[in-house]
Amino acid sequence: MSAATGTDRAESTDRFVARAAAVTAALTAAGAVVGLLRDQIIATLFGAGPATDAFLVAWTVPEFAATLLIEEGAALVLVPAFSLALARAGAGGARELCAATFPRLLLALAVAAAALAAGARPLVAAHAPGLAERGLAVDCVRLPAVSVLTFGVAGYFSAALRAHRDFVPPAAIYVVHNAGILATALALHAWWGIRAAAAGVALGGALMALVQLPFFLRRFLRGRPRGTPPAPSSAPVRAGGRVSLLAGVSVGVVAPVALFALSRQSQVLVERCLASALPAGAISHLNYAQKVAQMPMVLSMMICTVTLPLVARAVADGETERARERVERDLVLAGVVVLLGGAFVVACAPAIIELLFQRGAFDERATAATAGVMRVYALGLLGHTLAGALTRPFFSAARPAWFPLAAMALGLLITVAGGLAAVPVWGVRGIAAANAAGISVTALLLLRALPRRTSIPVDARRVLGRLARLAVAAALAAGAGWAATALPGCSAPLPAVALGCLLVPAVFAVAACALRVPEAALLVSALKQRLDHARCH
Repeated sequence: MSAATGTDRAESTDRFVARAAAVTAALTAAGAVVGLLRDQIIATLFGAGPATDAFLVAWTVPEFAATLLIEEGAALVLVPAFSLALARAGAGGARELCAATFPRLLLALAVAAAALAAGARPLVAAHAPGLAERGLAVDCVRLPAVSVLTFGVAGYFSAALRAHRDFVPPAAIYVVHNAGILATALALHAWWGIRAAAAGVALGGALMALVQLPFFLRRFLRGRPRGTPPAPSSAPVRAGGRVSLLAGVSVGVVAPVALFALSRQSQVLVERCLASALPAGAISHLNYAQKVAQMPMVLSMMICTVTLPLVARAVADGETERARERVERDLVLAGVVVLLGGAFVVACAPAIIELLFQRGAFDERATAATAGVMRVYALGLLGHTLAGALTRPFFSAARPAWFPLAAMALGLLITVAGGLAAVPVWGVRGIAAANAAGISVTALLLLRALPRRTSIPVDARRVLGRLARLAVAAALAAGAGWAATALPGCSAPLPAVALGCLLVPAVFAVAACALRVPEAALLVSALKQRLDHARCH
């Protein structure tokens, strides 16, 4: 391949990534906005009390299902598996893989959904032994039990479509999911109370699968991934080839991914178990703080979500240098997004919570408690982002990888021990601090081990150096925003948030450029080009 051809391909790939990331981020942001509206309605209708705590304990089940079956679990197994099938046998290989795996998945998910409905009572008792409204929580587990099946189908569709570089339908699933919860809660809360929101989870899960179904059928009835040439052979895979393709979804590959996803989501179990022994409302404060604080992390992860098929395809093709460049760039760009967002969250936490939630049954006391938790939780946002981003190159080769599980287990141990030690002193804020410490240790271990345990020779020291400089810029921006929003004229939430939106990014950009972070300079240059283009038109 000539240098010019390689450069052209790299530029084409970058343009594709930019477009796909922009569309994915826009739809994800829309889903987050609808999700915030959902949380606002629930907070307004039910406040932060025993009923909401019961719903949020039950909500742990859909959260687990989403992590395991849509986000980390299924994506980290199926995207590399479908990418490998496409690399080796083209569209025919992908169809063979689908025919061999999808019926088995449906059966397993149906059995799991039935078992969840049957075991709801002991599950709630074990998860939140100090919960006041245990019977209500049991109902809120049983009503959306079918979401285990629908989430699994939605996650399968999402992974298959992303491997084919079709990102729009998967990015839209949380819009329809949150819309289903919101509509059901508004329509039925007068009759069912908080149970209406639980029923909405079931409806939302069905919508997640249905919105992708036409695109999945079209992609697997014909065609190949966008922008890619045909594979050497697009004929159906013979028996020996099928065995080779199924290796990417074997028990040895699935088990470490599933256990990693479960151990990571277990942080939520630990947090809610510890918070269930605190005064009523603690679980709700922790939940609302996490939902808002995680938005920068969700947006930053869109970069890695879009590029996972590219990294997996590069590894499948043996192009480790291309994979290394992609991974290093993604880690730093994700760091830019999440640290900027985290600085804004820390600076404007009380104003954000008051603006979003303080109405109806959600009072000033709930606002103050939630904002305090959110500021502590934001300290772990970079760790959460890196942990999610770094698992992708570990699992991108469709081979067994156990180190992420070991790193997550150590982080979870720190979360448990730290939470037990901190809760008597700091209450729910201690839970958030333990969460931040545990996930940050996990992320550091994953980054240091990546070049040694995978075929991707990432320079961990270079990445850490750039992230450290970005963290300094974020600290300066958060301090400036916090000080500015505390001024007498910014006591109202809307002016405080507006000032933070202007001041925090400006200070972050100036500081990051002064600290010579290349990715920050690129972002500033791109922004200037956009503004110049807008003025010209």
